[in-house]
Amino acid sequence: MTAIIKRTTLKVRNMEKSLIFYEKVLGMKKYYDDEITLSGELLPGGKAGDLTRLVIMESLDPEIGKIGLLQWLNPSTPPPPINFDFDYGQPVFVAGVKDAEEIFKTAQLYNIKIRAPLSEAVYPAANGGEVRVRSVGLFDPDGHFFECNQRLAG
Repeated sequence: MTAIIKRTTLKVRNMEKSLIFYEKVLGMKKYYDDEITLSGELLPGGKAGDLTRLVIMESLDPEIGKIGLLQWLNPSTPPPPINFDFDYGQPVFVAGVKDAEEIFKTAQLYNIKIRAPLSEAVYPAANGGEVRVRSVGLFDPDGHFFECNQRLAG
């Protein structure tokens, strides 16, 4: 049996700042928003009784492509510095977007950290052909990197 990855959950420092990125820049919608008291048994780094807020953001597909945003409410500890880099243990999210230029302009409007400005590239396709994309590279407020690609004709 092959696993289907339905959701990735990210630990965030400030839910409201994160929601600006995921709602305003990426255009995702809230699917779930609630406080959860942890049991301390499943999630690494969580202790029994810790209070968290989980917001699950939904993309176009209702079954896959969800991103959970998890903020510790109590106890709240100072977070480490943000590492705006790509290192071991840090994912690269690739998002298919309809309009990369709009994403770029919206990111500028909300002062989102832009790693790579709007550009176009050609990549080898899995079937041996080529894929043309217009892209912008962004970091969310916690340093998670997003490569936003718009497929181009030809």
